Amino acid sequence: MRTPVIAIFDVGKTNKKLFLFDEQYQIVYEKTARFTETIDEDGDPCENLDSLRLSVFDSLRDISQHKDFEIRAINFSTYGASFVYIDENGQPLTPLYNYLKVYPELLRNNFYARYGGDTVLAHETASPVLGSLNSGLQLYRLQQEQPEIFSHVNYALHLPQYMSYLLTGVASTDLTSVGCHTHLWNFREGRYHRWVEQEGILSKLAPLRRSDEVFQASFPGSQLPVGVGLHDSSAALIPYLVSFEEPFVLLSTGTWSISLNPFNHDPLTTEELKQDCLCYLSYKGSPVKASRLFAGYEYEQEVRRIAEHFQQHPARYRSMDYDHELALRLKELGRTPAVAGERDLSVFENDTEAYHQWMIDLVQRQYQSTQLVLGNTGARRVFVDGGFSKNAVFMNLLAAAFPGMEVYAASMAQATAAGAALAIHDHWNQRALPNDLIRLNYYAAPRVQAGKS
Repeated sequence: MRTPVIAIFDVGKTNKKLFLFDEQYQIVYEKTARFTETIDEDGDPCENLDSLRLSVFDSLRDISQHKDFEIRAINFSTYGASFVYIDENGQPLTPLYNYLKVYPELLRNNFYARYGGDTVLAHETASPVLGSLNSGLQLYRLQQEQPEIFSHVNYALHLPQYMSYLLTGVASTDLTSVGCHTHLWNFREGRYHRWVEQEGILSKLAPLRRSDEVFQASFPGSQLPVGVGLHDSSAALIPYLVSFEEPFVLLSTGTWSISLNPFNHDPLTTEELKQDCLCYLSYKGSPVKASRLFAGYEYEQEVRRIAEHFQQHPARYRSMDYDHELALRLKELGRTPAVAGERDLSVFENDTEAYHQWMIDLVQRQYQSTQLVLGNTGARRVFVDGGFSKNAVFMNLLAAAFPGMEVYAASMAQATAAGAALAIHDHWNQRALPNDLIRLNYYAAPRVQAGKS
């Protein structure tokens, strides 16, 4: 008897994977896909849409023939801020432009001047000014710079919805994608921003769909339910939202450490915007206040510097034990938090001391970043997932930084992909949601009050 599964395509900037989850949301199969890059008309690197499309169909064909699994549904989670422009026949009209592509300064200035300035628009759309990362500006750029192509655009689909369209032929706009720093959505009014209609953009956007909607697959031999796809950051939050009812903050760590508070619905302040805060939309359509810190990148840079200075291997620090007395002594020195590369490493007796000081620096800044989204929501728990959840020094110092809160290292395999599966649970899975989706490891606050300098 074959195991009932849901197939999830999880497409990141660096890793593209297919996961199969069983009815208890355990991963029973995974495959890493190889994609080729291409370049756009300006010579900038971008995804190869043909490679992406072929990989989806090839993977589904292989899995459908697997003797151990019976696919019951399909969904997608991908990075955001990327549009695929399709014509009336569903064919892409342009490359999948990279969201890191430099945005023309003159075009940018003209746009913000038309709509009250960048500060006003940032407030209304709950997003800092981020250039091409504000994907709505990509649409505006296409309209202004390539009007002939723009005139043939039937729909502009964010990448998750394009992948769903490949299987269903149904064009959709999902709230988690339109709400991810796009400049398209007016968070104060709960609808598209006025510029979207005034510039003739609205007609290019597919109908809004709920994140739990499905459509029937249209490729030969299949009638599977297919989800509309989700933005990855919002998808990663879903396992926590279905598992915990009391207010919490999720600290999702990787290259960026993103603090997500789905219970803070207060409008962003000017000061919060200046400190890189923004709002997402959850899969239920509610605002999620978020703050960002480039912690993972900085961590790697400084660890390499410490290892080189003290002639150690960088891998040594992944499993270094937390030394409470050392942390207490270093904290008593009252040093101002530093960024990577600022500390004079010659003042430390050994690499353990230098590493603990670096982690104190990083956690103090993480404390300040997470504080930005706490608000008056009554949140008493901080869940940490990703790389730093496995770092004992980081976790103990973070618990000390939040002595009035419960701090947990959370463990769930592939939370983003699992979130995309959970979003359409009722369409493929007759079992109740399992109670043990997420494993938690509690960190009690030690005596040192890290992060309260």
